[in-house]
Amino acid sequence: MTATVVRYQAKPDRADENQELIEAVFADLGARRPVGFTYQVFRLEDGVSFVHVVVEDDGVEHPDALTDVPAFQAFVHDIGDRCDVPPQVAGATLVGGYR
Repeated sequence: MTATVVRYQAKPDRADENQELIEAVFADLGARRPVGFTYQVFRLEDGVSFVHVVVEDDGVEHPDALTDVPAFQAFVHDIGDRCDVPPQVAGATLVGGYR
């Protein structure tokens, strides 16, 4: 299992646009139903900070990739222009979980 966490701050006037693009990714994922990963996005209470968590499942023989999803490609296309603090990517190790 491999986990990646991405955190950034959107520009205040573009945070809602950023969320709409993320919602489009989830709509695309729902239609495509890819396998091999889970993906969650959180908008923090400050309204401009976002945290994305991708966990790739090593047990899937032919996993799909989030980066192959067209709506995700559209989301990341101009992410730098939407941010005050650019995306910071970090690998993560699962310590524990529930459900």
